[in-house]
Amino acid sequence: MDSLVLPWVNAETISLFLAEVAQRHVKEFIVMVMDQAGWHLAGELAVPFNIRLIYLPPYSPELNPTEHLWQAIRLDCFANHVFADLDAVEGELTAGLVALESDADRSQAMTGFNWITSISLKEIY
Repeated sequence: MDSLVLPWVNAETISLFLAEVAQRHVKEFIVMVMDQAGWHLAGELAVPFNIRLIYLPPYSPELNPTEHLWQAIRLDCFANHVFADLDAVEGELTAGLVALESDADRSQAMTGFNWITSISLKEIY
């Protein structure tokens, strides 16, 4: 699991995220599942050579593995909390992301849907 906490989302920041993921996994080929948010489909999106994007059908959040991670973050880090300021919110978000990244088994259990883990490279190309 890789994540970046950025101040906004647009084609530029998603391109920055994709470049970071590609750099962290330079010897791997990455199949990344995304929804069809405008910034994921933007023409100026820079997709590194070792990443292939697969887009989910519209209006299907239940299929999006990231939604399950966000649900865990909301429950683990934000439920019934009052924060003093935005820096405290960002600190809690970062801690939650690090905790998920450090627990590969938990992240896999939430995101490793059969339709993702059983896909073959022939289906991607």
